[in-house]
Amino acid sequence: MLFLSDNAAAVHPAVWDALKAADEPDSPYDGDRWSAALDDRFSQLFGRPCTVLWAGTGTAANCLALATMVPPHGAVVCHEEAHIEMDEGGAPGFYLHGAKLILAEGTGAKLTPEAIRAAVDPIRDDVHQVQPHAISITQPSEYGRVYRPDEIAAIAELARERGLGLHMDGARFGNAVAFLDCAPGDAVGAADALSFGFIKNGGMSAEAIVFFDQELADVARYRRKRAGHLQSKGRFLAAQLHAMLEREVWLDNARHANAAAQEIARACETRLMHPVEANEVFVRCTADERDVLRAQGFGFYDWGADAARFVTAWNTRGADAAALARAIASL
Repeated sequence: MLFLSDNAAAVHPAVWDALKAADEPDSPYDGDRWSAALDDRFSQLFGRPCTVLWAGTGTAANCLALATMVPPHGAVVCHEEAHIEMDEGGAPGFYLHGAKLILAEGTGAKLTPEAIRAAVDPIRDDVHQVQPHAISITQPSEYGRVYRPDEIAAIAELARERGLGLHMDGARFGNAVAFLDCAPGDAVGAADALSFGFIKNGGMSAEAIVFFDQELADVARYRRKRAGHLQSKGRFLAAQLHAMLEREVWLDNARHANAAAQEIARACETRLMHPVEANEVFVRCTADERDVLRAQGFGFYDWGADAARFVTAWNTRGADAAALARAIASL
């Protein structure tokens, strides 16, 4: 009964069907009919014009998006526990050719305008200090906390005041939309670019970089090629994205994962470290208690010395979620 990560989940059947359907001759790279249709498909989803490039990993999606906004001598403001800081192996510095990450604090791994100002206001406006060029927020955050539309709007307003780009790391964007029960455009707000995650939500090997600024997309095309991410049979990535959007598979998958997480959360009571707003459950438990859970067949990651993280997925079985809930309640 695996609760290690939604990356460990199976590929959704609709994705396999789409891959088979795309297995026919077509133009190489991103000149195929599947890739050509992405802009219109996502523009309808978000209710405004956008340009979409596929990428093979979330790390590449994040870094290629940020590389369009930040020069090598600049910086990205992000939370001190953001994925781009903690879990991407220095990839932002590599893709951005040495640009820096400026780390800010915030409850639940979420940024606020006040936290951003505290991080950037002390920076002098001269060549001796690295200047911020973009803000990156994670929706939902590394602790599964979801930004509300008004919170995103406040950060976007600050970004415009300071002349900064705004990027959203949406590795679990579907889970945020499902929690908010809102239009996707409301969950992304006025961001300039979104890394729209599909792999954690039932995809196989495709993420979408959604640009709401055409000029950024034009730059990203060259950077994607230079970084070695312009796959020659791009139709297989584009087909996965279409399959997930068809009949709202992406949203149904996220709703299922969120519901399973809620069932587990209800059994945790005072053990919960953070409110459960997506598909991650952070639970206080000792090493001995974790041993008890693993002996019952549950797979999960330790989260420091006295905690564990449980992640549900689109195909988490109801019986498994119920069993974990009972096991935690009985500790």
